Order: sequence, then structure tokens, then C-alpha cells
Amino acid sequence: MKTMLTLTTAALLATTSLALAQTSNGMNTQDSGQAAPMQQAPASDAAATETKVDTATFIKTVPGANAFEIESSKLALTKASSDDVKAFAQMMVDDHTKAGEDFKAALEKVQTTSATKPSGQPMDAKQQAMMDELKAADGDAFEAKYISMQTEAHKQAVALFSAYANSGDDPALKEFAKATLPTLKMHEKKVKELSAKHQG
Repeated sequence: MKTMLTLTTAALLATTSLALAQTSNGMNTQDSGQAAPMQQAPASDAAATETKVDTATFIKTVPGANAFEIESSKLALTKASSDDVKAFAQMMVDDHTKAGEDFKAALEKVQTTSATKPSGQPMDAKQQAMMDELKAADGDAFEAKYISMQTEAHKQAVALFSAYANSGDDPALKEFAKATLPTLKMHEKKVKELSAKHQG
């Protein structure tokens, strides 16, 4: 189980590698001559806002993360056996569907000239691989994977949205991040409770 959780966590971290700065690499935009998607904020800032996420990266990252939340939770509605896990999954489907609609509305108001539109295929290869993991699991093993993935996904989502809400450069997307952040924090709290109950 420890190996499985480690691999799952690593995969989730990889899916947001474009959105969160690696605090240990010390690289900046001048090293490569290319614009980096984010910069480290002062060390005194809160952990969730230690990075600065640019608009293009935010636009590229949100659809895949949102799609993974919805599709993995739809799977949980059919494969999970615990009522509380199913209730959480339904909340994920409902809330992230709304978040997706709000994101599209915000995109219509984007003012940043350098912003890029999201690709047509929301989930990347790593997210698809995690979906395959979930599809292959059943019973307690499925619930353990799902809870673990949701725990890490919401940790990363809260960090991403906190960073953009704090330092994003597009007003419409910044407002979207601020409005969505409380829901993500609530999800993070709920999934931690599930983890304590089912995996603690």
C-alpha cells in the first residue's frame, strides 16, 4: 500500500508540475531565456502562496485538474462501497461541474493578451493513467486510491488557486480563483476527514 500511495502521489505532483514552482531548483527566467510560468514569492508568505502562477499556466492547468476531479468522482459513484465516499464523489461532480462553467465564463472576459486558450483534450497522459488505475481497482483498494488521489489533488489545487488569487494578472481569472478557493478548501477538509476515517 505504501508503494502504491507513493506512486499515486508522484503522479499527481507531476500533473501540476507546470503550475507550481520547484522551490529547490533555484532556476529563474534568465537561465533559459524563456518565460517561466511562475516565480517564488518571499519566504515569509504563506505556504499556499509561495509561488506565482502566470495566466497561461493557470488556463492550461485548470481544465485538466477539473476534468480529472469530475471523471474520477463519477467512477467513484459506481465503484465505491461506502456511503460517505459516494457522497463526497457526488459533491465533487456537482461542484467541479459548476467550477468548469464558471471557468469558461471567466475565459470570455480574459484581458491578458499573452493568455492561451485551453487545449481540446483536458486531461493529460498522467491524469489518464491515474484514471486507468482507478478503473482497474475495486472495493477497498479503489476507495484507498480514490481518497489518496483526491487528497493530493486538492492540496495542489488549493496551492494553485491561492497563488493565482494572490498574484494573478488577469482580473476575471483572479476573481474566479478567489471565488472558487473556499470550495476547494472545503473539499480538502472533507477529503482529509475521509482519509482519517478510511485510511487512518
